[in-house]
Amino acid sequence: MDEVSLNAEPVGDDEAEELEIEGDCAMTELVGQTSVIQGENPVPPAVGMEFESYEDVYYFYSCYAKEHGFGVRVSNTWYRKSKERYRGKLSCSSAGFKKKSEANRPRPETRTGCPAMIKFRLMDNTRWRIIEVELEHNHLISPTSGKFYKSHKITGVGTKRPFELEGPEEVETVKLFQTVIIDAEGGELAADDGDLRKNPDLSNKMKLRKGDAQAALDFFCQMQLVDPNFFYVADLNERGCLRNLFWAGARPRVAYRYFGDVVAIDTTFFGQEFDVPLVSFIGVNHHGQPVLLGCGLLAGETVESYVWLLRAWLTCMLGRPPQTIISDQCKALQVAISDVFPRASHCLDLTKVMRRISERLEKTYQHEAIKAAIYRAVCLSQRAEEFEAAWLDVIHEHGLKDHQWFQSLYDDRNRWVPVYLKEAFLAGMFTLQQNEDATSFFKGYIGNCTSLKEFLDKYDQAMQRSHQLEALADLDSRNSISMLNSRCKYELQLSKFYTGYIFMEFQKEVEGMYSCFDTRQTLVDGQVTTYTVQEHVELEDGRREARDFEVLFNRSEMEVFCACSLFNLRGYLCRHTLYILSQNRVEEIPPQYVLSRWRKDIKRGYILDQRSAGIDVDNPVHRHEHLHKCILQVMDEARKSQDRHKVALQALDEMLNKIQLSKDHLE
Repeated sequence: MDEVSLNAEPVGDDEAEELEIEGDCAMTELVGQTSVIQGENPVPPAVGMEFESYEDVYYFYSCYAKEHGFGVRVSNTWYRKSKERYRGKLSCSSAGFKKKSEANRPRPETRTGCPAMIKFRLMDNTRWRIIEVELEHNHLISPTSGKFYKSHKITGVGTKRPFELEGPEEVETVKLFQTVIIDAEGGELAADDGDLRKNPDLSNKMKLRKGDAQAALDFFCQMQLVDPNFFYVADLNERGCLRNLFWAGARPRVAYRYFGDVVAIDTTFFGQEFDVPLVSFIGVNHHGQPVLLGCGLLAGETVESYVWLLRAWLTCMLGRPPQTIISDQCKALQVAISDVFPRASHCLDLTKVMRRISERLEKTYQHEAIKAAIYRAVCLSQRAEEFEAAWLDVIHEHGLKDHQWFQSLYDDRNRWVPVYLKEAFLAGMFTLQQNEDATSFFKGYIGNCTSLKEFLDKYDQAMQRSHQLEALADLDSRNSISMLNSRCKYELQLSKFYTGYIFMEFQKEVEGMYSCFDTRQTLVDGQVTTYTVQEHVELEDGRREARDFEVLFNRSEMEVFCACSLFNLRGYLCRHTLYILSQNRVEEIPPQYVLSRWRKDIKRGYILDQRSAGIDVDNPVHRHEHLHKCILQVMDEARKSQDRHKVALQALDEMLNKIQLSKDHLE
């Protein structure tokens, strides 16, 4: 056997099998009702809590024990043959019973066989997770008794770190958001190249200003009052201090059902120059407007923090991952995305990449010429080999061969160069022409010196502004008549379906049809015919150039594909495919190319459905959340009168009896 148990003092039987939490989004137990504790009171232990080391678990449980008036003993510690600890059990000092002594005057029995304990184990050789908890004692305990236990003297096994109360500078720290605890399970995590990983203390607790803690408490209390479907999760360190936080209201959760195909992770405000460590999840609605899909605050830019945040967000969205994720070039975030969303297409923000290229070249000789050459390579290449040849020509010609940053950018080309992303759907969120506000929901609401309190005060303003802009665009799209610029049947067709903004973007492609000429049929392979369409393309210097675009058309399936891949990039057909459809006398755009996400005739309600549709019944957290919302509806009706209250109690008693009988039957 590879694993052995060395028991300090046997207290009872303990299972030896390993614990695994399965599922795409690993969740743990729901701890309880929302509350905030300030001062020295640490968080009660709960299944799913995670710690950096064995000593941190001991320290945490000792803090909790001191506040509640009992001592702690190490009951069991399990070691592998390599002498590495992998599992432990901490118990109340009154656990078990002393061995019988043959002495003439044996000491009186002081233990009571107390069951209070926690069990924890090492997960993937990275973090220690609590896997079992018993909080009840079978003897009296009193926090005010002043009784001193040995475990109160030191805070960890094998360490001389003294037990310290929180200092006055930490009085404002949020000590407990008692809610779902998310684990960071999912494989070995790669190290980040930043300083935060080298100094764990910098990313172990969120830095808050005076008043931020109370502002956060007020914000969450208010949100839960006005929005019963408001969702938030917190990550706490071993001392119960807030480390990471995620939240989303009902509207972002419902919006994800409509616009969750492509999601941008905005880290614009997550830097040293900003006091609010904000990371937001952004989608794009049917008007091309940014829509908020969730917010997070992180203590540090580490892989572990990002993994926690992504898993929290995925849980909030009922475990349904997006098709495509767009992010910044942060290495820690890229590793976390690969870990949590292994099947999603992952792209880097093209606008930010090109901006950084420009910044890197600012002091370079002939930087304007280099930028223009890189732009042509990135945006005008239709094939991977065409881009690679053009890129290498620029690098060699301008002496950038030994530039490490440009080499790393080239190595990562399949994440940001459009020619490599033709299979990914991007809904117009991946383009050089996009407005900078397209993926920055809170621009204008956060400045360099904005505190968390100030941001939370403005949060509702940002949400209301977004709702109003969408409502106005809905009204305008429904009531206004789209002006037609041509007699093209495709323009008339989509004017009946698409919202105003998307229709105007599509009109540019209709107009572009008249720049296409000289169609040649180059290949027939069964039902698929390949065409070459020439178009006069206007270059950045104002010149016009004739370029060839390859279009494949399958008449039997009514499928069409262009090498420019505009449909995947923007969500509507390009001028080249429209030209071929017209040449083949196709009267209407095939229905699969008229996406519902852009339609104005679809009614979108932003009220979270209370029914079980979409609930993952295999996930205990989802079951708990769904049942909790149903019970809230019962409570709301029952409180209105004594008669209703009586009926509700009787019904609940009957329901509980049925559930217990069902459980007995299953067993």
